[in-house]
Amino acid sequence: MFKGRFSVPPETPRSKTSFNPSTPVTSRITNSQAQSSPHYTTTRRHSLYGVEDRIVIDPGSLVWKVGFSGEGRPREVFYPNAKSILKGLWDLNRASDATQRAEEGRILDIKLEQSLRSVFHDSLLTDPKARKVIIIENPLLPLHIKEALARTLFENLQVPSVSFASSHLLSLLAVGRITGLVLDCGYLESVALPIFAARPLFSQLRSTPLAGQRFLSHLRSLLLLFGTYVAPTSPGANLPQASRSMRVPPEVLTNEVLEQIKTRCCFVGESLAPVEAVDHGPTPDDSVATSSDIDMPPSSDPAPSESEFSFAGRESGVSSQQDSSEFSVVSTPRMGGSGRTEERSGNENQAQALAEMYMRHSTATDLSLRVEPPASMANSSSLGYGTIIIPGWIRERTAEVLFVGGDVDEGSLAEVILDALLKVPVDLRKTLASSILIVGGTSMLLGFIPRLHVELLRALAPQTPPSSVSPNTSTTEPDKSSQTRPRYDHYASLRPLIPYISVVNNPSPPPPLSDRAKNNAGKAPAFSPATMAWVGGSLAGALKIGGTEVSREKWDEADPEREDPDASVAESTVRRAVAGSHGQSPPSRNVLPDWTRIPLASGAPPAASIATSSPMRTSGARARVGA
Repeated sequence: MFKGRFSVPPETPRSKTSFNPSTPVTSRITNSQAQSSPHYTTTRRHSLYGVEDRIVIDPGSLVWKVGFSGEGRPREVFYPNAKSILKGLWDLNRASDATQRAEEGRILDIKLEQSLRSVFHDSLLTDPKARKVIIIENPLLPLHIKEALARTLFENLQVPSVSFASSHLLSLLAVGRITGLVLDCGYLESVALPIFAARPLFSQLRSTPLAGQRFLSHLRSLLLLFGTYVAPTSPGANLPQASRSMRVPPEVLTNEVLEQIKTRCCFVGESLAPVEAVDHGPTPDDSVATSSDIDMPPSSDPAPSESEFSFAGRESGVSSQQDSSEFSVVSTPRMGGSGRTEERSGNENQAQALAEMYMRHSTATDLSLRVEPPASMANSSSLGYGTIIIPGWIRERTAEVLFVGGDVDEGSLAEVILDALLKVPVDLRKTLASSILIVGGTSMLLGFIPRLHVELLRALAPQTPPSSVSPNTSTTEPDKSSQTRPRYDHYASLRPLIPYISVVNNPSPPPPLSDRAKNNAGKAPAFSPATMAWVGGSLAGALKIGGTEVSREKWDEADPEREDPDASVAESTVRRAVAGSHGQSPPSRNVLPDWTRIPLASGAPPAASIATSSPMRTSGARARVGA
């Protein structure tokens, strides 16, 4: 009785031509032209507080990147400080006096309010009261800056909630990974942070001040020493270029000019000293000697490192974080005793020796850049533009300051990565060494990532024992003092990791030495290293996994000055202003996530105490790290 219902009649066979199924095209929201954001083609998705598409803000120390979650790139990238593009809203220094610190805090609040209002009203054209915000924070971002950001967003812009997410973790999320070692080379500092299973290992974090600011300081010093400025001339006068050439005036190298030279002219050259040949089982006998055609400066007058040149002209104690026209070599008055003058001339001679070495091995061409003449020259505005001639070796070798290590407080970028690997557990070293990610604005220099990979291999190469030439014979014999007192090999325990070291966003990875390196090297998506943290924040906002979220209600409840629970935000602002007038800084609320205050286990207790201690007693044995 069910045969006719379920069987197919023989006279109507199914064929590919007659059977053409199709899905009707329907709109998810009919008769609605509402959009989630301007020029955003998807439909609007509502939540309890407003639109679900969150605002993703990456407040870098020099450049800010803002946009909506779910998008592939930020809407706008800008300098928050309109007066000077190379001076961010904060730096690494903070006044020790309470009154000065409170004044700096009020100035920071005003600048942050102006920048954040510009983000919502000018860049994104959206209402802050209906948008949740994701702040991409650096792990070393000071807590008072984080509180100033939250205070401005909650009390001035009335945002529903603010989420704080680690920039290193979001960068790793952008390349589709949850485990790796991320090096963020920004403007103020470079920070290396190991991450395992989406959990940042903050106790193994390592940092160095060798970053974009030191690069620009070094670039300015080299241009003042070896650059050439061709002054403009009137149209009627045909003066030869040689008669108009001079040293570069300090007023010409403004922040805008330095940033333009860095981004448009500079790149990272190959290493002069070759890496020693290593294999899966490296031995000292397999090492390749240093090439003899590389003539280093004489040992009797050793040339200082690039980091010493970047500090040239700072005898007066001027910091590199101040205005760039205050710490040049040329502008420093040649005053003082004869010892100071001889020392300065000796430094210039050593710098000249290093410059000659770089010029012999440089293939880069000289470039010229048109700049405005300094105001000190008479009728400079009516003569036109001057010209800065940038030597090719400066374009190629300015970045050497980032790869010169050996200092305890200023380790090179390769040393920072290896120091972080030394701190992680032994069973995680191979996994992290094969998943290194390089992000940050400074890492966008051409050739930066391949050069850093070479520096990692060189730092791990076996050290050759020092040799000395015997006065009687011309043969090279090992020094007896070095045999009795061998040099300390700091990275000897990391040498077995050489075949596994790989950078996941290396555009030109070297031939792999292991299958793990072959599967990881150069496999990251082609995102810009400078925007990779923002892309990860956009992805986290779309997936609703963007870090610890602090709501506005929780922020108001945690106000230590809020005696009356029904008090308004305006009254709290007035109390804070009164406290600031007396030189007191705003009190901390202790609701923002801070990894320095996370309770960490003090370690495994002894076996005898495990059996005798109660669960309440063992759970209370915790230690607090940081302030």
